Amino acid sequence: MKCAIILAGGKGTRMKSERPKVMCEVLFEPMLYYVVDAVKEAGVQDICVITGYEHQVVEDYLAKLDGGIKTVLQSPQLGTGHAVMQARAFINQHTEDDILILNGDGPLIDAETISKSYQYHRNNNNAITLLSAKVEKPFGLGRIKRDKNGTLLKIVEEKDATDEEKQIHEVNSGLYWFKGEGLLYAIDNLTNDNAQKEYYLTDTLEILIKKGRNKGAYIAENSDVILGANDRRQLRDLNDIMRGHINDAHMLSGVDIPCTDGVMIGKRVKIGNSTRILPNTIIIGDTVIGDNCVIGPNAYLDNATIGDEVVLDNTKVLDSTIEDGVDCGPFVKVRAGSVLKKGVHIGNFVEVKNSVVGEGTKSAHLTYIGDSDVGADVNFGCGTVTCNYDGKTKSRCTIGDGVFVGCNTNLIAPVTVGDRAYIAAGSTITDDIPADALSVARAYQHNKEGWVIKKKPYKEKNK
Repeated sequence: MKCAIILAGGKGTRMKSERPKVMCEVLFEPMLYYVVDAVKEAGVQDICVITGYEHQVVEDYLAKLDGGIKTVLQSPQLGTGHAVMQARAFINQHTEDDILILNGDGPLIDAETISKSYQYHRNNNNAITLLSAKVEKPFGLGRIKRDKNGTLLKIVEEKDATDEEKQIHEVNSGLYWFKGEGLLYAIDNLTNDNAQKEYYLTDTLEILIKKGRNKGAYIAENSDVILGANDRRQLRDLNDIMRGHINDAHMLSGVDIPCTDGVMIGKRVKIGNSTRILPNTIIIGDTVIGDNCVIGPNAYLDNATIGDEVVLDNTKVLDSTIEDGVDCGPFVKVRAGSVLKKGVHIGNFVEVKNSVVGEGTKSAHLTYIGDSDVGADVNFGCGTVTCNYDGKTKSRCTIGDGVFVGCNTNLIAPVTVGDRAYIAAGSTITDDIPADALSVARAYQHNKEGWVIKKKPYKEKNK
């Protein structure tokens, strides 16, 4: 059986954030999300996260992400080895299993690398297996020291490395596989005999070597997987790398991204074949997009469900469903709880909020549809507003099939408009309208001849 311990207690001082370091975001998700996701995808289900700084923030997030993840608090924080010591009860439950230990601020780690390193660990019957990588610029990273035969000897930290050791380009990733009983033995023998008076997880390697146990280092095929971030610049670099990986994966799956400028797609997003994503488009959350759509330019989708052959031009969609053949934009906002049925047309400067808009309905421009149930084939004239809030409560409008709503109409909720009713432009509707009725609700026009000459309302203009 495989299980995992994720180290997530760091403050990340150089991030200059009040949040724990692992909660700093890459593509709108905490770095910890990617680590947990990769571990689960690799088939590891029993997970223990070691928390520390602002631990409640991490614990609350994990409870929402997966209520089955265990957490243990490290306080005070006395090094990576000390962090693992706090999970002793968890380790005791898995002495016969293989235990993965990795950092919660390494979002580029992937399930394939975890699985391959585990297979190497098992094939070599190792008590400890490190994940290493060869990098061009190893400065600041622990070096993997081997003998002339390639046998793993130890990890040498940058500050302790000789000039010769600093020339080594194979570095430690901070990811380890342990046999459970071996890990328990190693942490029981850790000491803090160093300048920082901390317990280092890296020391477990030498402890197990002295015990005569098998050891090894699996070299990652892609060195990006070991990258983390200590400041906002490095966090930007992680965003760029992650963005490239995700965009490339979608393009290889048949999504058309002709120009990736400003295109940011979250890891959970699913996009259908031959859909085109245009520049400056952000798609995040659990968004699902169908086939043959055009999304963007300048679109923003969060937890949206989009059907086939949908066009969203300069459109923002939040927690809503848009069915097949809908076109929206430019400058449209579809807010939470809305459903746009098949063939709906939403034009420029229209907002839809918590409403169901029926098939084939059109709202070409400058309209607000809020808290409403709209039938099929309705036509909204320019400037229509469903007035859903009276200052205390929100009420709904119900508009039947085939209704024509004239320009600059106000529907004062709650009102019901019957099928095929016709509302004259400029009306303010406060009462229900029967089916097939004409409704005119505007003041009678009075023209007062000569009023301007008598009252002189305008400033005199110099001739």
